[in-house]
Amino acid sequence: MKFLLLLPFLLVACSPAGVSWEAGRTERAAQDRIMLVRNSPETLGHRRLVYQSATHPDLNVFLKDEGLPDFIAETSSEDRQYLVLYYLDARQGWMCRTHRVRNARVHFAGPYSMTKRETAVLRELQNTSGEQIPAAAPAKAPVN
Repeated sequence: MKFLLLLPFLLVACSPAGVSWEAGRTERAAQDRIMLVRNSPETLGHRRLVYQSATHPDLNVFLKDEGLPDFIAETSSEDRQYLVLYYLDARQGWMCRTHRVRNARVHFAGPYSMTKRETAVLRELQNTSGEQIPAAAPAKAPVN
């Protein structure tokens, strides 16, 4: 009976570890990959952006200003994380670099113009995923 009274407290105490475990699991799955970003149904790329923007407020502000990219690529070294955010309709990419610690500043480089090859590869990935992005969506003006 005493155990049942403690059960709610144990469940609450374990929840941050569950979130941390899930973030680590998705980071391993995302390493050195190009990922589609969609909220519904949620993709690994979207989940990684949610975790990264929760860890790095600069990225969260950037995504609110620019919107979600169509694809991301992610890789890391021992102490750094690197993201490339791909916006297909604007044919632009952004490079992001940060340290692997919470609240570390994100350094953005871009936008750079995507090559025809980059765009074609990503459109092919998009088509094979069954996802289509309307081409009529207005692109944001580049920030220099």
